[in-house]
Amino acid sequence: MRRDAAATKAAIVRAARRLLATRAYGDITLKAIAEQAEISQPLILKYFGNKDSLLAHVMSFEEDSAALLDAPVAELGAHMVRHMVQAHVSRSPDPLLRIVFAPVHSSRGDVLRDNFRTQITERLARRLDGPDAPVRAELAVGMLLGLTVMCRIAQGEALGGTPPEEIVGRYAPVVQRFLTP
Repeated sequence: MRRDAAATKAAIVRAARRLLATRAYGDITLKAIAEQAEISQPLILKYFGNKDSLLAHVMSFEEDSAALLDAPVAELGAHMVRHMVQAHVSRSPDPLLRIVFAPVHSSRGDVLRDNFRTQITERLARRLDGPDAPVRAELAVGMLLGLTVMCRIAQGEALGGTPPEEIVGRYAPVVQRFLTP
């Protein structure tokens, strides 16, 4: 199957994210990434230079943050919940799940946590009013992570059988309370 450069790079990133979510950094090989992406190893080197550069790119939340926070604050709770639910329903990579699997005691985990903090929670906090905005941002993101864990890891059966807009309707108001108290 032939792909253009953008599609190939996207496949490499998706494969690396899947592996990073399930394996330790040191256990991820270029061969495993190439197999998951259904490409040859030299293409990884062509587009990213080496494994470290690729995984540094994968550990960034910049693109995810832009999509996740792309709504007016008054509508942000529903937007964020809908974004997370749609990623789950479409089986797309979850924008936040990587942080759940961050190694607790390693420099790679520190990089992932720092990126998450600056690119997701601090960026959200800057959009909120009030002196307690950082706390409310972390609580709102924590709610999203809880939803992600229930959908993706615990695979809640009742939740899995609930229409996406019903989940948004029930969950978004709780998230929104942290954003606009």
